[in-house]
Order: sequence, then C-alpha cells, then structure tokens
Amino acid sequence: MSHAETIVVLDFGSQYTQLIARRVRECGVYSEIKPFHISTDELRAMNPAGIILSGGPSSVYAENAPLPDPAIFDLGCPILGICYGLQIIAHLFDGEVDKAPRREFGRAQLYIDDAGDLFHGLDSPIEVWMSHGDHLTRLPRNFHSIAHSPNSPIAALKHAHSSIFGIQFHPEVVHTPFGKEILANFIFRVCSCRGDWDSESFIDATVSRIRDQVG
Repeated sequence: MSHAETIVVLDFGSQYTQLIARRVRECGVYSEIKPFHISTDELRAMNPAGIILSGGPSSVYAENAPLPDPAIFDLGCPILGICYGLQIIAHLFDGEVDKAPRREFGRAQLYIDDAGDLFHGLDSPIEVWMSHGDHLTRLPRNFHSIAHSPNSPIAALKHAHSSIFGIQFHPEVVHTPFGKEILANFIFRVCSCRGDWDSESFIDATVSRIRDQVG
C-alpha cells in the first residue's frame, strides 16, 4: 500500500526505533520501519518524503558494523541521523568518529550554533538526552556543526548543500523536552510534509484493500 507521505526509519538496533516511528505518526505523517540493509532501489520505490537513521549499540569503526547502502544519500530526500545515525553519516562522508574519553549518558545542555530549519523556534540552550560511547572528532566533508554540548563539540551537523542532518542526542525520548519540536521541524520544515495522515484512515483503507483482494 502506497502513502502520499512516508518517513522511513532505518533500524540499526536502537531500543528506541519503534518510538521514533511513533513520534512521526503523532505528527500526522505515516512512518514505516525498514532494516538498515534495505536496498536503495527498494527505498526509491517507496518514494519517501524523508529518511531517519536510528541509533544503535554499534561502533561505525568496528568490524561488521551495520551500515546502509551509501547510495541512499543520492536519493535526494532529506535524511536525519540520530546518535549512531549521525556517526554513520560522518563515517560515510569521511569524517572521523572515535571512542569518547568517557561514555555520555543522561541529560545534557545543547547549545544551538545555527538554528536553521531543524532547531527553528528553539531558544539555546535546550536540555537533551545523550546516550553514546563514541563521538565525532572531525567533521565530514561539506558539513558544518550546528550545535554543541559540554562533552560533544559536534553534537549536531548539517550538509552544506543537501538536507542531510545528524544529531548526537535522542529527540524521540521524553527526556528531551523539545524533542517533538525538533522532529516536527524535520518533518514539516525540511521534508515539507502536510501531516494529514491518521491511523483510523489507514485502518479503513487497509480493510478496504483486503476486501478488494479477497472479493
């Protein structure tokens, strides 16, 4: 079944992947979770309005680290990497990710350096929830930092010419008070979604489709 607007969440093993999709749907936009190794052709056929790369427990520099098909970044749709998702972006665009001197877990103050669309309407600093053992030590090519925290000099980044963003924190959890606003900014300001999807209409359409198939 096709949807006029779909945000695809690629799952890299985060405990919060389902929560990310739920937050998107709460904004009135259909969201579907797919495995990280989905092919670019399959993603292209879905015609997503945007793609979110979930967090995960892996390290991008580890052997057999889960990585997406790099060609997804040529699809032309906006992409947001969350935590491990940010590190994937940095790794694939020749940035540098290293083990942090100490794991960052818990609340942190995020200082917004370039609000743009992603942090639109937010006053700096904001409280966010961090949960990572690696951190970005060198910006990838054509990216610039848009936020930092006391322990993460590069806590959010954006591509200079494309709508590709990465954030080191978790906007989907309740411990990030303005997380819903950040996700909504990505969905509406970056991906230009309308937000006219609802679960009841989806269920009705699914039932109707099944009836048509079985006769």
